[in-house]
Amino acid sequence: MKKKAYRNTPAFSFMSWGSFAFFVALMLVGLYTLKEPLMVKGYYLMGSVGLISSSFTLAKVIRDNQEDEERYNQMFRAMDDAVKKED
Repeated sequence: MKKKAYRNTPAFSFMSWGSFAFFVALMLVGLYTLKEPLMVKGYYLMGSVGLISSSFTLAKVIRDNQEDEERYNQMFRAMDDAVKKED
């Protein structure tokens, strides 16, 4: 049975999630201490949440497109090899 292999080490994953949580916390502290009306704070919070969620979505789309491109290239390499063997 094949052992599951991860692309990143646990330390790198911890650092990534830790830095994400740290900077989200800094953003929230900054919004809390901002000397502006609640309407302005809400606007900045909505913009920040939208930016964070779109960043995750964009990263996933880029990764998926790269994996699809690799799979597509492997498929055509296999077809080319089969054609070369027939010749």
